[in-house]
Amino acid sequence: MEELQSALKEWDLIVSTLPEKGRCLLTTRDFYPGEVIISQEPYVCVPNKSSGDRRCDGCFTSSNLRKCSACHVVWYCGSTCQKLDWKLHRLECQALSRLDMDKRKSVTPSIRLMVKLYLRRKLESEKVIPTTATNNYNLVEALVAHMSDIDEKQLVLYAQMANLVNLILQWPEINMKQIAENFSKFACNAHTICDGELRPLGTGLYPVISIVNHSCLPNSVLVFEGRLAVVRAVQHIPQGAEVLISYIETAGSTMTRQKALTEQYLFTCTCPRCIKAGQSDDIQESALLEGYRCKDDQCNGFLLRSSDGEGFICQHCGVVRDKEEIRKIASEVKSMLDTVLMSSSAGNHQETFWMYQKIETLQRKLSHPFSISLMQTREKLLKILMEQQEWREALAYCRLTIPVYQSTSYFYLDMPGETYLSSTGVYPGFHPLLGLQYYTCGKLEWFLGNTDSAIESLTRAVDILKITHGTNTPFIKDLLLKLEEARAEASYKLSSKDE
Repeated sequence: MEELQSALKEWDLIVSTLPEKGRCLLTTRDFYPGEVIISQEPYVCVPNKSSGDRRCDGCFTSSNLRKCSACHVVWYCGSTCQKLDWKLHRLECQALSRLDMDKRKSVTPSIRLMVKLYLRRKLESEKVIPTTATNNYNLVEALVAHMSDIDEKQLVLYAQMANLVNLILQWPEINMKQIAENFSKFACNAHTICDGELRPLGTGLYPVISIVNHSCLPNSVLVFEGRLAVVRAVQHIPQGAEVLISYIETAGSTMTRQKALTEQYLFTCTCPRCIKAGQSDDIQESALLEGYRCKDDQCNGFLLRSSDGEGFICQHCGVVRDKEEIRKIASEVKSMLDTVLMSSSAGNHQETFWMYQKIETLQRKLSHPFSISLMQTREKLLKILMEQQEWREALAYCRLTIPVYQSTSYFYLDMPGETYLSSTGVYPGFHPLLGLQYYTCGKLEWFLGNTDSAIESLTRAVDILKITHGTNTPFIKDLLLKLEEARAEASYKLSSKDE
């Protein structure tokens, strides 16, 4: 612990313990939006397993890949990554090669992650791989497992997975109970590694980053630069404050968020948003995000259930909406969502698109304009349209989602001694999802020849993403280049008109 505290001094951080929350990271100086608070390479990591999207085990790239000729499980982009990973993969390769080919194909990323965890521990103990104060097995041991909170069904699953790890490693002295406990630690502490556009690439265990606690009102964001996990401030964090990120999608009611946190991370959140549960502003937020729309198309008021339970009353204009009418539309939406999942899994893209259009039409009749479910449906339509290269229609849906992202933004006003919160939604002022939505909008506008609008959208994207992603990653450099090219194009068009 002393070595860790000493190492964290260089980051202007300390580990502390808070009642009801356990370990946390506190700042020892002020941090400001865009500053890196801490970064860490993974203790162990694995790329996602997908036949159509293989990735290098070393750098997670998907280009120029070659399969390991011995185990036929791991891929590398070249000799550099292979050599850097060889100390660990040499043992993993031997273990995997002992399995028959069918069993090798069934080894999941979670199983590989556990196998690599134990192999790294072995190599550390043999002094083959050096340890550091911020990357060693003792830090993994200190991670919370929540074993007493896990139900019997999950415990049985962890035991089965532990048996498979034992089959692969074939170590007589291995502790099966400890493996099961480490699987629980993975569930609570491992992070999904994403690219600059937040597309998942793999899973990694970052023992120090895992000390950072959750808040539904985070002051920081976790992004990845390749495999490197980077925590950046998205607001002013004063000296002595706790560093907080979000473990889940925060766009949802308190009940939805609490359910997700309890099921995945086995704790109850007590952040400033969650402690307002049942209060008037929390009820209003839930009604906007997950409730119903007013019957009057010109009214954007939110609905609450009437005292007799027979309908829902608009809190703005007083119009009552019949409960049975809402139930009927909601039932139809659910039925169509079940059908579209079957259609998409069967690869019927045109039918999937048509079904989502029908769902969106019904949701517009049912849900508030700021509804999360409506926004998610429009996101699905946007994705399908972009895959089909229907750019103009895709832009229309992209523009529909942005007001919802904006309406779900929190703004922070620092006053002497206090921070005042304007609760206009569920995302921080600087949120990567909003920045990425502007980025998508800008690309589509530019492609369709609307250069002025593209410049505006790309500028807004840069303003947000340079805070959340920094300015030196290939993704941000490419975004800045696009903005520069769009401005040059607009300048050329203007000069051509003058001539």
